[in-house]
Amino acid sequence: MGSDVLVLAEHQGGSLADVTFELLGKAKEVAGASGGQALVALFGNPGLASELSAADLVLSMDDPALASYTAEAYEKALAHVVSERQPGLVLLGTTTAGLDLAASLSAAWDAPLVSYVVGLESEGDALVATAQIYGGKLMAEVALEGDRAICAVTAGSFPAEAGAGAGSATVEDVSPPAELGAGLRTTFIEMLVPEAGDVDITAADLLVAVGRGIGSEGDVELVQDLADAMGAPLAASRPITDLGWLPKSRQVGKSGVKVKPRAYLMFGISGAPEHLEGMRDAELIIACNTDAQAPIFDIAHYGTTADLFDLLPALTERLGA
Repeated sequence: MGSDVLVLAEHQGGSLADVTFELLGKAKEVAGASGGQALVALFGNPGLASELSAADLVLSMDDPALASYTAEAYEKALAHVVSERQPGLVLLGTTTAGLDLAASLSAAWDAPLVSYVVGLESEGDALVATAQIYGGKLMAEVALEGDRAICAVTAGSFPAEAGAGAGSATVEDVSPPAELGAGLRTTFIEMLVPEAGDVDITAADLLVAVGRGIGSEGDVELVQDLADAMGAPLAASRPITDLGWLPKSRQVGKSGVKVKPRAYLMFGISGAPEHLEGMRDAELIIACNTDAQAPIFDIAHYGTTADLFDLLPALTERLGA
């Protein structure tokens, strides 16, 4: 496997996503162990290069077709950079963009892809990726062999601090491929930002969250009663907001918001990767799920398999005593 590691920088609204720094920190570690460089592909916003000083080299490509993200344009741009630089490993986030691009790059570049990666370590001369499968219920260790590979990494798996740093990045301008804007079938029109909710759960020090294990809409009130007794906002996993039982502004996870409270209490949440992405950095995680094998118990500091319908009223009564 080649020694250079390439990271795709994700940005929106003029800001780099946290996952970019998480991947860059790991890229520095992996590339440094083999004498390679940590490279960052930055498309469409060259001004952000100054924030990527932890990289050995930022490959900046600017073009009207890259001004806003579309999968088609980014696929062409990324394939061009990878073809020119031939890194041994490409790291993307398991994000909207990463899910768009990882598989297409795998096919175009003829490279194996490991998705939902949560660990990446050197073992002797080999690089081993640990990936979640079956919604996080099992972990698979995959040895990355050959001269190239792609990993789509679950956000929050690596510390962002390792990829952030002061200083100035070395930047190289990369000319876009000649065919970049030709034949694109999708056009970015505008970004629709959801209206602010009644509560900003990202600012809360204490959160109570509910998942599909609650069973029915009427039973959400049991969790709300506990949250009220604790003086905490009520958050939710995606199934709850998809059903309309709570507003989207309360959704934690990949397609919701990322929270980092001092304490996160969860009821009826199994711990799907999409939800973990939004809350795994909480200082204290307490989980209640009747399935002892639920993946949430892999990251929870404390947990119980008690029936939430027995536990919730008892906790609420105790807090009100």
